[in-house]
Amino acid sequence: MKSVRLTRHGAVASVVASFLVAGSALAADPPAVQGNAQAGSQKVSMCIGCHGIQDYRAAYPELYHVPMIAGQNAAYIVAALKEYASGARSFPTMDAIAQSLSPQDMADVAAYYSSLK
Repeated sequence: MKSVRLTRHGAVASVVASFLVAGSALAADPPAVQGNAQAGSQKVSMCIGCHGIQDYRAAYPELYHVPMIAGQNAAYIVAALKEYASGARSFPTMDAIAQSLSPQDMADVAAYYSSLK
């Protein structure tokens, strides 16, 4: 009977420990910021000079085809902006712009561009 009780206590302890680990992992990732397309439309002045021109190519620091982002998935846009801000992706203009944006700004800009066709 004593070994059964220990086994149950061990099982309960394992379950509790797994909840604690899962809870701390969830707490490590902040919830996604909800974007607002209307607010984003007021925050894209830095973007439209390159991303709003059909077949635009930037010449600095090398010839680079600028992607059209209208209609792109919002989560993808936010992920790309975060990568530019962190240095995981790099293009001089995008690095500076992304570093100037808050998480809310990123979500709003992404919501705006994803709403375009």
